[in-house]
Amino acid sequence: MRLIANILWIILGGGIILFFEYLIGGMLLCITIIGIPFGLQKLKLAVFVLAPFGQKVADNYAASGCLAVLFNVLWILLGGFWIAITHLVFALIYAITIIGLPFAKQHIKLASLAIAPFGRTMVTK
Repeated sequence: MRLIANILWIILGGGIILFFEYLIGGMLLCITIIGIPFGLQKLKLAVFVLAPFGQKVADNYAASGCLAVLFNVLWILLGGFWIAITHLVFALIYAITIIGLPFAKQHIKLASLAIAPFGRTMVTK
């Protein structure tokens, strides 16, 4: 069932478009030394946005701390807020129909990861 949901997500939910947006943004951020941590988080989001069904966001307590908090604050100020707003807008659009509710749920999950990706990871359910 997860495979079918992920295929529908790629085709109908905008998964392939979001994947390439995150992939290109992550690669551009990795060009500079300062942008590498942020680029790696964008690449993590790219992998997650390609197949979100069957995965959940979990806190990575080994990677938490003051550095993760500082990077999350910088992330929010430098564009993470707008990424999360975009996912919430897509969630509202998909939530209009009953068929789109699973896609809306995935966009809400992606918005929670997009607002603060440092110190969090994806795990398979």
